[in-house]
Amino acid sequence: MEFIIEKIGMSRTVDVPSVPVTLLKVIETKVCEVKEDGKALVAYNSSKKLNKSIEGQQTKFNVTKEFNKFMTIEVAEGTEAGDLSTAVLADTELVKTSLNTKGRGFAGGMKRHNFGGGPGSHGHRFGRRIGSIGNAEWPGRVMRGKKMPGHYGNSQVTVKNEVVSFDAENGILVLKGSIPGHNGARGLVRIVK
Repeated sequence: MEFIIEKIGMSRTVDVPSVPVTLLKVIETKVCEVKEDGKALVAYNSSKKLNKSIEGQQTKFNVTKEFNKFMTIEVAEGTEAGDLSTAVLADTELVKTSLNTKGRGFAGGMKRHNFGGGPGSHGHRFGRRIGSIGNAEWPGRVMRGKKMPGHYGNSQVTVKNEVVSFDAENGILVLKGSIPGHNGARGLVRIVK
């Protein structure tokens, strides 16, 4: 079973020793249509005032203008159209969270792959470059998968975390440790057990 979440940020418990935790807000969703493969089309608020492209779907599934984005997620057996219940999160021990990592744009080899760079003394013009990238006569090309500068970050990562607590009233899920993504990032949380 999956839920749409928004990352609030990190904190820690007041126990001794304290444990680092990540706070997630479980987004209120409405089940619009349950499909045969165990998945359902759900509507949720994506903080847009108006999304004209989905007005037809809103009237079709009888959801208010507040629910202005749709997504297909896995749901439990026996789920019907209506509000998606978050009661199962109270008894959950382990979850998998999928979010996009922080995007860092086009990055050099030193930042992207932790290369050492060249000498920093006077007279050297090596700087932060990556150096030689290929062989001479054989194979006469750069091998596929060579670590080079390029796009870094903004890729989906899934991590497994223990559930510390769940506040059903406010919809706050507290997970042990860190999860990828910036504060405010939206993703999915899947119940493992």
